[in-house]
Amino acid sequence: MLKRILLFAVLFSAAAAGAHEKPENWLQVRSEHFIVATNSSEKQARRVADQFERMRLVFHQQFPKLPIDPPAPIIVLALKDEKDFRALEPEAYLAKGQVKLGGLFLHAPDKNYILMRLDAQGEHPYEIIYHEYTHLLLGKSMEWLPLWLNEGLAEFYQNTDIREKEVLLGEPSAENLQLLRQQTLMPLATLFKVDENSPYYHEENKGSIFYAESWALTHYLQITDAKQRTHKLTDYADLLAQKTDPVEAAHRTFGDLQQLQRALESYVRQAAFLVFKVPGATEIDESKFQVQPLPMSQSEAIRADFLAYNQRIPDAQALLDQTLKDDPNNVLAHETMGYLAFRAGHLDDAKKWYGEAVQLDSHSYLAHYYFAAISMNNPGSSADDARVENSLRESIKLNPQFAPSFDRLAVFLAVRRRNLDEAHTVGLTAVSLEPDNVGYRINVANVLMNMKRPDAAIQVLQAAAKLAKTPQEIAQVNNFLMSAQAFDSAQQKVAEMQKETAEEQQEMDSDDDTATDLIHRPAFVPKGPHLFLVGVLKDVRCHTSEMDLTVTSELKNLSLHADDYYQIRFTALNFTPSEDLNPCKDLEGRPAKVEYVESADPSASPHLLAIELHK
Repeated sequence: MLKRILLFAVLFSAAAAGAHEKPENWLQVRSEHFIVATNSSEKQARRVADQFERMRLVFHQQFPKLPIDPPAPIIVLALKDEKDFRALEPEAYLAKGQVKLGGLFLHAPDKNYILMRLDAQGEHPYEIIYHEYTHLLLGKSMEWLPLWLNEGLAEFYQNTDIREKEVLLGEPSAENLQLLRQQTLMPLATLFKVDENSPYYHEENKGSIFYAESWALTHYLQITDAKQRTHKLTDYADLLAQKTDPVEAAHRTFGDLQQLQRALESYVRQAAFLVFKVPGATEIDESKFQVQPLPMSQSEAIRADFLAYNQRIPDAQALLDQTLKDDPNNVLAHETMGYLAFRAGHLDDAKKWYGEAVQLDSHSYLAHYYFAAISMNNPGSSADDARVENSLRESIKLNPQFAPSFDRLAVFLAVRRRNLDEAHTVGLTAVSLEPDNVGYRINVANVLMNMKRPDAAIQVLQAAAKLAKTPQEIAQVNNFLMSAQAFDSAQQKVAEMQKETAEEQQEMDSDDDTATDLIHRPAFVPKGPHLFLVGVLKDVRCHTSEMDLTVTSELKNLSLHADDYYQIRFTALNFTPSEDLNPCKDLEGRPAKVEYVESADPSASPHLLAIELHK
């Protein structure tokens, strides 16, 4: 059972497979929220689209406050038989003796694919699809769920039975019941503490009882709440959302856990189980479905794209080569070639393929996004900048739910220090679409730093610190927070200095024999990637908010300039500097690593972006 449930994990470890034979007579049915591509009949394709639209409505009714539509469309590849299914399924399941799948859900940040067999057998042939679909719809909004309830809900909904006039929810799994009746149940206090690192989640035997018992407890609580007209499961979830310990929340909501354990043990041994009926409110108007035939090259391109995301790279490449031979202007094939090049680290090739996809068809939001995002890693001329900005804006227009496009536009505008109010707005939009993304919040803080609003940046970073999970995220937020606090402190000191008289300023300037007025510079245009140099900071000079300094190292001496030293990101390696660090007075002679970017004007000094102080 563990292998079946962990299917999504194996999708990204699949290797190459054999050649693919071309199915014929493909067609596409597009409903409001799904795209069904099939080599079967229109009748079956319509039924699949109807089934998934109704499943979506079931979730909408069960969780009316949750955003249930992912930013990337869900594409269903409905294959007429096992042979065609095996041409696309993960390599790990092609070996003799492996479990036969009826379907799978493949989720990536920018794609959602469902692969299914129309001839699948069994009482619930698409249970794995519904299981992963549940995770997709609930994952972003319920990250505070403990693992047992997360998996229990997925197990609960995986056996959904969509009929003509009604939908049945919570039908028991014979496999789960058999396991629960043959083995001793886990203590509930143990079940509530299981996480991704627990052996109960990873070892096959223990993992199986974990999934089965998670289903049983979820089912028991759902049915009990319905029969007694209580809302204990909802109350438990509310406590979890407030970050209450799962065991403590269970004690407060369910009472004596030993009593609950005995009730659960009796429950799994009963002869019959109640299910929920959702009436015909889930009926879908099929007259709105759009049906069209798929040319062979387009069906090949869709299958090649699935194979690429499914990590069957040689098969994907072979099918793409054939597609581009038959149809050199196939947009999706260009996009998938860009994806393969990007995954292989060949950024120039990826930019080329995505750029060609953009030129061929302006309706691919992903092509626009990837072309712009890759181009931003290697800034070019003002004409290139215009193409990048246009692609980001077009990507947002084509898919206003795709957060990465908003984030990249915010970064693009901030780096060029223009339209900062808009950069702030689009950055906040990215955060609203993906509130858990720490990187987006850091980028918003950078925009605020460029706007000379370090106090607001500090607030954003403090909120990001509460969401940071990995050591890398925590370190990144802390470094940016330290930089923002130093910026805020420096800005306050400059404000105090500006209150002094002009005579005092002139006297301070005259004390430094080396002080000279800094040369007026035209607007800086960056060129090339960000570069780094480790050395000692020398000749640090400030004039109003501008700064010049030299980095001396064994390799070279490098003069750097900053138009506004408030915008320099300050961090420290393995020590904590004084909170009242004054960049204009305290940097001289300090060892450091600097980050900078070259100027498009060969006569202009490179721009200083960040300073990492060393002991």
